[in-house]
Amino acid sequence: MTEWYIIYSGQQIGPISKEQLLSYGLNPQSKVWHEGLPGWVEAFKIPELMDFIRESGGPVAPGSGTPAYNNGSYNPGMKDKNTAGILALLLGGIGIQYFYLNKGVAGILCILLSIVTCGLWSVVTFIQGILILTMTPEQFQQKFVDNPNTFPLF
Repeated sequence: MTEWYIIYSGQQIGPISKEQLLSYGLNPQSKVWHEGLPGWVEAFKIPELMDFIRESGGPVAPGSGTPAYNNGSYNPGMKDKNTAGILALLLGGIGIQYFYLNKGVAGILCILLSIVTCGLWSVVTFIQGILILTMTPEQFQQKFVDNPNTFPLF
């Protein structure tokens, strides 16, 4: 059985079980560690913990208060990968898909990159749209919604 550690209110807590992590507010941005990891990492980088969060019905989308997964099924009330993919295909050069995903900084960067590259940036976002549409909802959720990165590209 793996013994986990979590940073909670600035304090290191552990060793505790995976189940006990929930009582310390485990979410995708929680910093966690166990023996074998090179250092502290965000929970969203550990598939085992993301599966555990989904199964427990815990909030997956930061600040949403609504679980993205309920009893293992995808909740369509969360950000839709098809909408984001189509926006990236059609209007990706101006970053509409990032504004849809509540990542405004990335949207502004897309606009600037489109201006600087005279529109060639839209080729990159077109490819991104194709990749988004071919992802599973879980992969999309992890890569573009749960990810605290302000500019997730691929």
